Amino acid sequence: MGNLCACLAPKPVNEKKTTKRLGNPPAVSSNSSNRWTRLRSSRKEKFDDALIQEQALAAATIILQQHNGSLPFDRSASLRYPNSGSKKSQLPRSSSSRARLYYFGSYSKSRKASCSLSCRLEIVYWRHDIKLDDLETNRFVLVHGGGFGAWCWYKTIALLEEGGFKVSAIDLTGSGIHVYDSNSITSLSQYVKPLTDFLENLANGEKVILVGHDFGGACISYAMESFPSKISKAVFVAAAMLTNGQSTLDMFSNQAGSNDLMRQAQIFLYANGNNQPPTAVDLDKSLLRDLLFNQSPAKDVALASVSLRPMPFAPILEKLSLTDMKYGCVRRFYIETPEDNAIPIALQESMIDSSPPERVFRLKGADHSPFFSKPQALHKLLVEISKIPST
Repeated sequence: MGNLCACLAPKPVNEKKTTKRLGNPPAVSSNSSNRWTRLRSSRKEKFDDALIQEQALAAATIILQQHNGSLPFDRSASLRYPNSGSKKSQLPRSSSSRARLYYFGSYSKSRKASCSLSCRLEIVYWRHDIKLDDLETNRFVLVHGGGFGAWCWYKTIALLEEGGFKVSAIDLTGSGIHVYDSNSITSLSQYVKPLTDFLENLANGEKVILVGHDFGGACISYAMESFPSKISKAVFVAAAMLTNGQSTLDMFSNQAGSNDLMRQAQIFLYANGNNQPPTAVDLDKSLLRDLLFNQSPAKDVALASVSLRPMPFAPILEKLSLTDMKYGCVRRFYIETPEDNAIPIALQESMIDSSPPERVFRLKGADHSPFFSKPQALHKLLVEISKIPST
């Protein structure tokens, strides 16, 4: 995934050879007739492909003229142009074009079947015309999910930094290498304090793009409510995207009975005694691959198995207070992971329906940990989201 489609330039057709074969079609044998039918079909397909590509080039030329010719046209970028009329006016839905749709296409819930033309064209132009220095911010802040740590973003950090972005990955309280017992965490504010401290210490006028994974979605939501002026965009990656007055536990309760694997993997810890509420939640190591990493490389599963820590339980129970004036003023984007066994796609779409973000993207073939299973695709999406201008 992630590769651009083939070049739009039409391939030359050997007319002389085709004309000769067309002038001498076999007339008796059924096998020969079949060959003749295939020949005619092949010639027609070549003609259609050439016509399609000419129309695509013409459309691109018109758009470039509308932009005063200031934007270069990338002949290696293949786009599909929806048209409610003839099917011949559309580029073929090849596997590469579908991959491009998943990487760069977005959809609203009312237009889930296909991307809008304007969305895809804008993305091509952003990639060519916008430089990092022209962005509202070129700084990402990556927030891990429950039990994870900053370590899980190592591929994403490397890819973004290679592209010139500034990246900070936060270890929340009791996570990663943060020295604190997760059993002692009693509130969401305590859990997200490393993130809120980071945002509070930003220079005046500096903004960041927050990226939250898993329970990190609830954490960045808390930060959006607390520091809306310091957050340019918020990206939820297979994450808990809650509504006002909702807790993460409420979110999972809405899908009760739909995730037996999660219930099997959970191990509750009772640091205050078995007659008291749980203090943390751990995961059965034997079920990690099936639950979190079913599409991820073995080496990353091994890294996670020795790095995951118990997740504090109290923050999961805490209901968020989110307002339209603060949380609601930050631009939100959601990245779906269709092969997710921890937060199934049905649950992701339920959250999207309840609180629609600005745009929704889908990473085809991604499990719950796309920073492992689809790092290049995730990186490209984050870069493109960073370039989406204000509307």
